Amino acid sequence: MDTPGSDEAIARAAADWWTRLREPEPPAQTLARWQAWLDADPRHAQAFEQLNALGELLRTAPAPRRRELLEEFAPRAARARRWPYALAAAAALVLALLGWWGGWSGAGRQAAPQRYASAVGENRDIRLPDGTAVALGAASALTARYGDARRDVELAAGEAYFAVAHEARPFVVDAGPLRIEDLGTAFNVRRTGQRVAVAVTEGRVRLSPAGAAGRLELAAGQQAEYDPRSGALSVSPLPAGHAAAWREHRLEFVNEPLAAVIANVNRYSRRPVQLADPRLGELMFTGTVNTTTIDSWIGALPHVFPVQVSSFADHVVLSSAEH
Repeated sequence: MDTPGSDEAIARAAADWWTRLREPEPPAQTLARWQAWLDADPRHAQAFEQLNALGELLRTAPAPRRRELLEEFAPRAARARRWPYALAAAAALVLALLGWWGGWSGAGRQAAPQRYASAVGENRDIRLPDGTAVALGAASALTARYGDARRDVELAAGEAYFAVAHEARPFVVDAGPLRIEDLGTAFNVRRTGQRVAVAVTEGRVRLSPAGAAGRLELAAGQQAEYDPRSGALSVSPLPAGHAAAWREHRLEFVNEPLAAVIANVNRYSRRPVQLADPRLGELMFTGTVNTTTIDSWIGALPHVFPVQVSSFADHVVLSSAEH
């Protein structure tokens, strides 16, 4: 058993958090506990950031080499589960063996990572070290890691609009299964678990889905959505004013599962909505939700879907109206 506070125990705890943040729709309470763990000891943040960098190297390694690393370092129980668990376990053990406390430098020299988060119902405007302006949506979290050769941002949850400062270093946003590379742009990214939507207002971006061959370039006036069920990217025209409508209290959805819609609405609701029947989450929704009148939108749902609404002091439950 690892001694609490030991280097290996911290590396394993970092791996646990790394895996949790890749679960679909990590709740705001999880993000808050993760931030508290990071703040509790400077070694926690160091371990998490270095594990994240190493995990990315393992994820993007050629398939034969990745299998070798997982078989060598990941416990058999972790390999039997889906890849984030095995990857986290392998990365944690590699860090422990290499001695991350000595300053592992596999990702090159980097400045201290900067972490930003917002509360439920709170939008934030932030500025990254290079001058890039970011509008961070409610209940969202991102980490910026700037090195000599590149600028990396990870959107752990929620939504952000980036107006990227132009310079030679590449600017890359990782949002779960999708990597977005800036090609001189302003763009919006919304991450709902493993579902990711990207909308470009200026310039172009290059999209690279994890585990898929090929890349896709998206130009200004276009939007794309990654569907984790099919592993496919769908591209469509971007309606005027749609990209960051959330900054004007409007959440716009086009043919999206109700589960994803509810997850985004909950980032702005003081009374989170729960689905009593998971099958309701598969219903497709197109429309606009005003974040200042969420209760009215919820009350109108029975006119659109076969659902009934049960309101409580601290939450709302949608259940099937069919008998």
